[in-house]
Amino acid sequence: MEIKAFFVLVAPFIVVFYLGVLLFMPSPKRAVLVSLLGGLVMGMFNLLFDLLAYYAHWWHYTLNGLILHVPLPLYITPVLIYGSLGYLLIWRFWRGRKHWLALLLLIGIPIFGFARDLLGWLTNSAYSTPDTPLAGPIDALMWVAMFYLGYWLFKHFVPARTVMQEQTPHTA
Repeated sequence: MEIKAFFVLVAPFIVVFYLGVLLFMPSPKRAVLVSLLGGLVMGMFNLLFDLLAYYAHWWHYTLNGLILHVPLPLYITPVLIYGSLGYLLIWRFWRGRKHWLALLLLIGIPIFGFARDLLGWLTNSAYSTPDTPLAGPIDALMWVAMFYLGYWLFKHFVPARTVMQEQTPHTA
């Protein structure tokens, strides 16, 4: 799929899905905005790391229509889904009976991102192509660093869920 087709066909679906989840998962405005900031940090880290990977010859993208050798519309997924939505779900389930789900997301999102990239490279079905055998370990480090950097930012600026609910006025 080319970048323009992704931008026209897939990106609106991702935005609508994200907004739908926000609609059915009531969260304070601050938590949503900071999760978007964390997702944006994750996406920018991904973008800068992909540029570094291109110029260091670790991997490169093989799509048409690249801007500065990176597929800009593809970064909407790390920003909204892996970043913002992941951070909100971890925050929501951290305290309570579904704490295990928060831990699964906290550990599983970077593992899933790396596994998806590695499987795509091994089956030649990814939008990128590795240029060196070091691409796998470097990609794993990238996923761990970018996810936990965004999560640290989110965790730093948003208090725990029970504290946040006590500060929010209740409406009848």
